[in-house]
Amino acid sequence: MEARDLRVSDAEREHVGELLQRAVGQGMLSLGEFTERMDTALAAKTRAELNVVLVDLPGIQLISEFTPPPYPDQPYVSRPTPPVPPAAHRLPAPPPGDVIRGRMSSVSRTGSWNVPPALEVNTRMSTVTLDFTRAVMATQVVHVTIDDYASTISLVVPEEATVDLNGVETVGGSATNKVRTGPPIGPLHVVVRGKVRFGNVTAKHPFGTSIRRMFG
Repeated sequence: MEARDLRVSDAEREHVGELLQRAVGQGMLSLGEFTERMDTALAAKTRAELNVVLVDLPGIQLISEFTPPPYPDQPYVSRPTPPVPPAAHRLPAPPPGDVIRGRMSSVSRTGSWNVPPALEVNTRMSTVTLDFTRAVMATQVVHVTIDDYASTISLVVPEEATVDLNGVETVGGSATNKVRTGPPIGPLHVVVRGKVRFGNVTAKHPFGTSIRRMFG
């Protein structure tokens, strides 16, 4: 079997996504072309189908040549371990939690769903809605880690909740917070970290909240 006929993995598709992102940064692709090619890359089954989105981009490595980075040739040199700061000065790492995955799809968590202390959102060209307004919370603070390409992610929280989007890195996308940032003084505080590439993440209240405030 020729290399072009081999099946591709998610890791290879994500590698191509990074190459397309680099092409946008170098001005070789528009955002519209990036979206079309990401659509093709995510649907590709073989290396030949995956290479189609890269073949006309000069200087871009094709997936047929994709290999993991080699180990360094330099001999291993033992280095002293840097001192660990006292626990009081370290931010606690978010605990492992559920993974929400989407590939060119719509994903929603609404109603009285059980929210773990941590969530990972791993999406590609999807529409994701996490509605916390009637959710069953396990903890006051919920950690959400995002790894996304070209998706729309909405976090809908109760009026008394707070959301921290300061840990979100955007590449050609946006992170918009329409609610209070904090500190966590109410029943729910959502801390969002991660990377959004050519997509957007928005924290907001349910529709009509501002109107109820005016006439409440």
